[in-house]
Amino acid sequence: MHEWLENARAALEESSGQDLPALTQNEIDELLDLARVAAHESGDRTNAPLVCYLLGRSQTSTNTNSLSELVDTVIRASDG
Repeated sequence: MHEWLENARAALEESSGQDLPALTQNEIDELLDLARVAAHESGDRTNAPLVCYLLGRSQTSTNTNSLSELVDTVIRASDG
């Protein structure tokens, strides 16, 4: 999985012209947990990649929230 993910990151970095940091194991675990919650809580597994995409879009240069904070925000919203 990590080799494929690294290849995808490198291709996106080259295509976008932006430096994209490699995901840490902790970040991978958090995103997979978010995807699990999205798929199971919503009853529709297609929500998993979509919510991860939205989370990525929300991580802009003006957003100071960490990945963990953003994941927690989405998980808390799914509980309510």
